[in-house]
Amino acid sequence: MSEEFKIVWAEPLTDFCQKVFEKMGIPAKDAFTTAEVLVLADLRGIDSHGVARLRRYYTGLKSGVMVPRPEMKIVHETPISALLDGGAALGQVAGKRGMEIAIEKALKNGAGFVAVRNSNHYGIAGYYSLMALKQDLIGISLTNSDVYVVPTFGREVMLGTNPISVTVPAMGERPFVLDMSTAVATLGKLEVYSRMAKKLPLGWVTDEKGWSCDDPTRVIANIRSKAGGGILPLGGEGEEFGGHKGYGLDVLVDILCGVLSGSGYLNLLYPKTPEGKPLPSLVAHFFGALRVDYFRSVEEFKRDMDDLIRRLKSSAKAEGQQRIYIHGEKEFELEERYRKEGIPLYYKVYEDLKAIGAEVGVTF
Repeated sequence: MSEEFKIVWAEPLTDFCQKVFEKMGIPAKDAFTTAEVLVLADLRGIDSHGVARLRRYYTGLKSGVMVPRPEMKIVHETPISALLDGGAALGQVAGKRGMEIAIEKALKNGAGFVAVRNSNHYGIAGYYSLMALKQDLIGISLTNSDVYVVPTFGREVMLGTNPISVTVPAMGERPFVLDMSTAVATLGKLEVYSRMAKKLPLGWVTDEKGWSCDDPTRVIANIRSKAGGGILPLGGEGEEFGGHKGYGLDVLVDILCGVLSGSGYLNLLYPKTPEGKPLPSLVAHFFGALRVDYFRSVEEFKRDMDDLIRRLKSSAKAEGQQRIYIHGEKEFELEERYRKEGIPLYYKVYEDLKAIGAEVGVTF
């Protein structure tokens, strides 16, 4: 392991983050949930959404954009659906409650769908879809996000990286866990490259003129100042490699999250006053849960899921390749390893956590 990385353990890291959130006025249960989501991202190798984001929540809570003790309420409800107002809560808190409601409705009525409005950034989408696996349900988790992505043939950021996560249970094999951005990369990934002074692969982002660019620091600055250019939709530039398909998925997430819930979407997210003061972000989520036994026997379904997974994994490998992976497999293996060996944190993230701890009076 490079000297640029510090090894930390999951449990004390979670405890530290929880204590920081409690110092910010968040109840212990909600503080633990938020910390758990952040650390799980690092355990699963999604360091762009891990504890490196603690500063973001810390700042949001200090500014009042994120509410430590929100008044969440169900605005509208049917046996299989609900609209939840998050009350500007931390996204992890509103997100977990939204998925819990979806699961409760699925267990009772076969399916449950919940739109959450007036929330905030909720971390990794997979945390919430994974919740459904405990009940042998198919889980769905979507969220919109601040605008970092240009539409196909555009050069103005209009869309978020809007992730989609779907989990499906299996029997002997690990579950299928799709957890993907609808953009080529996330802003967090660009920040990782910027922190490490690495160039981006061409085809990930565009500059202010809409041309391909490999400088993450320049692109991040352009996105934040709305100077032009940004991250490309999944598939990349233009239509030749399917960029318009990623663009369509990105818009779909904004429809199901923002439009369906009556919250923010596209560049209506993260509004500010005329003086530039941040207002509640209006980020929105969409959750779903489905009972398999409303279609067929759970045992038979999981048996066939095992067969599907094994057929893919045992199929012919490309020359020079040793293995075909199923979605979620790498992350499960990395989580097992990091729980045993510790999580490698980039030294700049490590130092920032120490600084936050010093500011609120929590020893890191």
